[in-house]
Amino acid sequence: MKTLSSRRPVYIVDGSRTPFLKARGQPGPFKAAELALAAAKPLMLRQPFSAEDFDEVILGCVYSGPDEANIARVVALRLGCGEKVPAWTVQRNCASGLQSIDSGFQAIAEGRADLILAGGAESMSHTPLLWKEDMVVWLANWNRAKSFGGKLKMLGRLKLKNMAPVIALIKGLSDQVVGMSMGETAEKIAYRFGITRQQMDEYAVRSHLRLHAAHEQGLLDEIEPLFDRQGNAYDFDDGVRPDSSVEKLAKLKPVFDRKFGQVTAGNSAQITDGAAWVILASEDTVEKHQLP
Repeated sequence: MKTLSSRRPVYIVDGSRTPFLKARGQPGPFKAAELALAAAKPLMLRQPFSAEDFDEVILGCVYSGPDEANIARVVALRLGCGEKVPAWTVQRNCASGLQSIDSGFQAIAEGRADLILAGGAESMSHTPLLWKEDMVVWLANWNRAKSFGGKLKMLGRLKLKNMAPVIALIKGLSDQVVGMSMGETAEKIAYRFGITRQQMDEYAVRSHLRLHAAHEQGLLDEIEPLFDRQGNAYDFDDGVRPDSSVEKLAKLKPVFDRKFGQVTAGNSAQITDGAAWVILASEDTVEKHQLP
């Protein structure tokens, strides 16, 4: 194992992201791979090297679609990295994107790579609805029934309650070991560390106002606009509320602990679609391509 003194320096060369789009209770205009490509293509256009020069592509993603298995590989091929560039997906829930960057950093620092594209993508609005297991079993038996009588018999066994879909997003945002959602966990942490409702609301308002101010001052040049199939353009995070205030947030009711809770829709993170990338490079690569 290399000591810290023998590890190579790692440079963040460039980066880009899409606007972060608020999920609005239905599938949004972009899938996760589309978001990742929308952020990566303009990023590559301004580089002096090609996508085939990457040693690895690492992408963090929790909810890739059924047609996006190993989504990092899907994106890498569509980006033009070619078949020889390995690409792999990281799944560490909310830390997936950061884990991809850390993995890329470690590979370069240890001399196993020189140029890596690392990032994260998520299209939470495309999280699927699932059937209950009893419904899946019924569908399998229905498919096996070949005669009209067999089909009719299966219809008599159909329970309407089993047709209610399972929301995968809710299951994914819950810890199946302790049986708590992220919101319930936030309530426990707030209680344990003495975080008040006012502190939560103040922090949320400050976040909205700071992001809005950064946008107004032209400080967010890493954002690459999105264009959907209907020609609509998205050039900024659409969940930002510049008119937010502590007084307004104080009127919202708690969501997870309705009697004593402090976590509301106003001081929680939104359900979001978006993607972001950074290019990581070794010192030799920075000098080779004269990277800034």
